[in-house]
Amino acid sequence: MISLISYYADLAIGLILAFLLLSLLVSGINEGIVRLLGIRSKFLWAYLRDTLDGAETADGTSRLDRILDALKRFGRKARTPLTQAASPEEGRSRLPASVLGVFARLPFGRDPRPAFSQQPPPVESPPLAAAADSVAAEQMAAEQMAAEQMAAEQMTAGQATASAEAPAGASADPAHPAGQADPEETAVLTVDPAAVGVLPPGQGKSMAELLHERLQEIDHAKRGRTSIADIPPARFAVAVMEIATEHGGVEALMRDLDALKSPFSRPLKAVWDRASHDLEAFRRGVEDWFDGEMERLSLLYRRYVRWVLVALGLVVTLVFSMDSLEYGKTLLRDNAYRSAVTAFGQSGPQALEPLREQCEPGQDPYACVTDVLSTPAFVKIFTYAPVSVTMDAADGPAWAWHGGGWWQRLTSPGHWPGFLITLIALLFGAPFWWDILRRVSGLRARTSGSTPS
Repeated sequence: MISLISYYADLAIGLILAFLLLSLLVSGINEGIVRLLGIRSKFLWAYLRDTLDGAETADGTSRLDRILDALKRFGRKARTPLTQAASPEEGRSRLPASVLGVFARLPFGRDPRPAFSQQPPPVESPPLAAAADSVAAEQMAAEQMAAEQMAAEQMTAGQATASAEAPAGASADPAHPAGQADPEETAVLTVDPAAVGVLPPGQGKSMAELLHERLQEIDHAKRGRTSIADIPPARFAVAVMEIATEHGGVEALMRDLDALKSPFSRPLKAVWDRASHDLEAFRRGVEDWFDGEMERLSLLYRRYVRWVLVALGLVVTLVFSMDSLEYGKTLLRDNAYRSAVTAFGQSGPQALEPLREQCEPGQDPYACVTDVLSTPAFVKIFTYAPVSVTMDAADGPAWAWHGGGWWQRLTSPGHWPGFLITLIALLFGAPFWWDILRRVSGLRARTSGSTPS
């Protein structure tokens, strides 16, 4: 009875350890992809751009977007549009709304992150301006063009009227040549963005860029862009207070954000009204609001990453052809093998006959027994990969190709249930299996400051 319990304990620990190592491999591959492509940082700044600067223009579709639009027909998840808005009036969101968008359009499309700067935060920030690729900048340019056209039409009409009413022989005003007018006469006809504290693109910085200026001391470059992927809510609130102070106050900042059609103006107004115009209460309110937004954004990010982990888990399972059911049978068979070897030591050479079936033809049974006992079932899990390597002290590493047997395992329906169990187990993650291993094996987590009783 004790021996049977020991067998099942070995089986449980071996399976848990195998799931733990494979889960660590999946997590490591995922983290490597995320860091290499800067997905986490781009995801954060895409949200900040949408929230602080407003939607970006949707005037044209890039080649990458066309490719993704074609690929989205092949899956159920891809039926969700890659962007959240696509009308020219409202623009589109920089934050992707599908898994393809997060891991294709976001890494390889237009980078939403501000440019990295080695300079410390400036003493005086530049004025607030519309983001170059935002709908607000497009509307501002259209209004400016319409105002200039209207001014030109009125000036032309005024010149025609003056010419018709002028007496014969009167000379034209030399101070007003054709196509020109005094600046004072046309000032009321053009839009002055500085009058409302907002400048056109290129003459200042957007709200997201002003925020990045306040975070430059914790930044480091990644291909010329910021690598900040996490902003503490308290630091965000202080940065907003600093920007508002240099902009003439909270109310002036809210007015200009509203002129830019920034979504940030609405929660800012709500927090300002709830704080009853108290600056300290306003700072705490902005901090709480941003903390809630980051929690919501983290849940959204994990939902997208979960599908990537499923794909990586499937790849790892198939590469190692990890059949959990077969592993359990192998472990129990090896334990029975050890019992037979023990019987051989007690009963004599006749107990060795059943073991010959486990060895290759012509192989020395004693060498076969030694090889099996020195290779536990846990190690045998990873011997079904298409490529294997053996280390030899004299000849060095020796590589072997087992593609035929590996493909036969993958195409065998008898292994599919074990593959499915392995895939489901990997989705629980490495922290889960480490906690289970610690509980089953009796390991206890070290606690700081603990003293022996």
